Amino acid sequence: MPERQPLRFDPIGEARRQWGLHGWDDVAPAMAVVTSIMRVQQLLLARADAALRPFELTFARYEVLMLLSFSSRGALPLGKIGERLQVNPASVTNAIDRLEEQGLVARVPNPADGRGTLARLTDEGRARAAAATDAVNSNVFVDLGLTAEGIERLFELLRDVRLAARDFTDAR
Repeated sequence: MPERQPLRFDPIGEARRQWGLHGWDDVAPAMAVVTSIMRVQQLLLARADAALRPFELTFARYEVLMLLSFSSRGALPLGKIGERLQVNPASVTNAIDRLEEQGLVARVPNPADGRGTLARLTDEGRARAAAATDAVNSNVFVDLGLTAEGIERLFELLRDVRLAARDFTDAR
């Protein structure tokens, strides 16, 4: 697929201008920020998908593999996966189903809860996660177009938005 040519103007900047012209000056900056965040999410997800495609992973499944690889036993209850990744149970089930089909995770009984199930990372899953991480680090995380200071500032600003939305409680 040919690389998309950049637009000759900033459509979000133009939308912000139009918002103001139509009498919404008070919310035009926030509209532009929200729209910009959503567009950046699309751009970053496209980069992540391209980096993960050779590993037959989506970003959602990659996140599950990494969460399991960071856990002390390489296994977590499905509910805890959803909680930590902040996704609904159906999304977790779908991701685990696909990862299990690929042989990257296995469902095993939870020894601490006779009715519960753990998703356990397989050796192949651990190897695939490590290889995919090299690709994500070098193709997605390495160059966001910001300085290291800018990245830290942006993280803090977005953290404040998440905190205000009660996405988590501030333990600082």
